Order: sequence, then C-alpha cells, then structure tokens
Amino acid sequence: MTQSGQKKILGVLINNLGTPESYRVEDVRAFLKEFLWDPRVVKMSRPIWWLVLNVIILNTRPKRSAAAYRKIWTDDGSPLLSITRKLTGRLQDYLKKNSVDSLVEMGMRYGMPSIEQGLRKLQQAGAGRFLILPLYPQFSYTTTASVEDEVARILGDLPYQDFTVNKNYFDCPDYIAALANSVKKYWHKNGQAEILLMSFHGIPRAYSVDGDPYQGQCIQTANLLAQALKLGPHQWRLSFQSRLGPKKWLEPYTDRVLQKLANHGIRSVQVICPGFSVDCLETLEEIAMENRNIFMRAGGDKYHYIPCLNDSEDQVRMIISQILEHLK
Repeated sequence: MTQSGQKKILGVLINNLGTPESYRVEDVRAFLKEFLWDPRVVKMSRPIWWLVLNVIILNTRPKRSAAAYRKIWTDDGSPLLSITRKLTGRLQDYLKKNSVDSLVEMGMRYGMPSIEQGLRKLQQAGAGRFLILPLYPQFSYTTTASVEDEVARILGDLPYQDFTVNKNYFDCPDYIAALANSVKKYWHKNGQAEILLMSFHGIPRAYSVDGDPYQGQCIQTANLLAQALKLGPHQWRLSFQSRLGPKKWLEPYTDRVLQKLANHGIRSVQVICPGFSVDCLETLEEIAMENRNIFMRAGGDKYHYIPCLNDSEDQVRMIISQILEHLK
C-alpha cells in the first residue's frame, strides 16, 4: 500500500530474447555483440572471450546470420518482435476489458525495445510494482537468470518485494494444454505424422553438469506433452537444436535425429519447439527450412513444422492466468 492507502498498480513486463533491428549485417553484428558478451550466455575468461568474439566470431558469423534473418523477415520486420508486440497488446486489451488493474509492456533482453525501456514506460504510466514474465517456459541461467540480472540492475533501488520474475512454467497445466491443443488443431487440419519431434534450444552440456536445471525441465515438458497427446514411446522424440562452437551441447542434436529417423525408414515427421513461445529465427529458418532440407535429403517424404503458440488465444489465456495468480 502507498502512503495514501491506494494499492500500487502492477506493471507486467513481457520479456523475450530480442532481435536485430534489421537483417543488415551491421545490425546483426551489433545484436550478436550484445547477446554473446553476456557472461550468462558464454562462460569464459573475459579477455580470452573478447578476442574470440571480436576477432573471429563478429567477423564471420554476422554475414551468415544476416542471410538467415533475411529469409524470415516480414513487412512488419522481425517475426519475434512483431508477434511479441501483438501478444503484449492482446494481453493489455484483455486486462483492460476485464477491469484488471495492471499495465503491460514488452522489453527485450538484447536489442530494442530494451527491458529498461519497458520498465520505464510502466513506471511513467503509474506502475509501482512489477511482474516480469520472460517467455522462456523452461528456466536456464543463460536466459531467465540473465533477465533477473538486468531487472535487478534497473530496479535495484526498489524493495525486493516490489518486483518478481516468473522463473518458469514448464509444467504449468495451462501451458501443456495450450501446446497439446495446438498440436491437435494441426493434426485435424494436416493429419498426424509418424513421429512428433519436440526440439528445444540447446545449451552447452557443461552448463547442465554445473547445475543448470534447463535440461531436466525440457524433459519434463516433453513427457507431459506426450502424455497429453496420448503418444506412445515410438511416436515421439526429444532433441536439442542451435548449438554453437566445438564443445558438446545437450544431446541428441535435432539435425542428427532427423537424419537418423529418415535413415531408419521414417517418412513423415512433424516438429514442434516447446521451448519457444514465439516464432523466431531458430524456429522459422533453422527448423522449418534448414532442418526440413536435412530430413528430406536423407530420404524423408513429409516434414512439417508446427508453429509456436505466438499470440494465440491459448497463449493469451495461459499468460493471463499467471498474471491473475500473481495478483492473488
């Protein structure tokens, strides 16, 4: 309560990873520089990593990444940004329509609009306490913990109880139901493939060994989704995508699983990415395009990508339930 006896307005920040401002090489380089310099993302001696990042990676990777971003760019710009913006708007509309005393903004961990910009907008609009909702269903120190770091830096002068970071929702019944519903709708329209592959973003295996709970939460999400869809053990697989560098990442790798499935006579595969809430480069280019080519070249006949929850009604309801739970 404030001194006047009025309850503080809740400001909800919808957070996502972020995106370059455009698919131009210089914009992609700036984005990658901010993203890969985060010590939560890359755990390495800073002087050594500075040399590797600035001398090698930022002189080679931006051009390849820019070409990939160009394939998925829309008239509205980055899909991740435009869909997150639509989702934020739908959430605010719902809360306003139902007279819930909350404000909603979005902020990206890297790039623009930033977490700081989103929080300042909420403050200027009258929010006195904050709920941070990272769109990462599974917790990882490389993602959600990094968001916590940034929010603490910005709101560090506030009492701790005035802001909360929603750490995960990997086993939330509404989340699992939303995923299952999206798959069932896709099956109703397109039929069911021999295998449903659940592909999650990878992290270095060493991070998991050091105690990052991400892998275990991905496994739990996959098992819960398989149960909700009543899939037998031979009807689905779990894999990890988007590895970078020579070190071991979480296995099995998505591209190798797809190649192995085709080599063993599986002709139809559908892929869903339950670790991504909004479609982005890793789903629209890496999974829907690049990995499709891998499966088809290995002998597959049918390959389909099932989109993320994006700004769907199920996604909106699921996030609203988390906001209302916090307000209790």
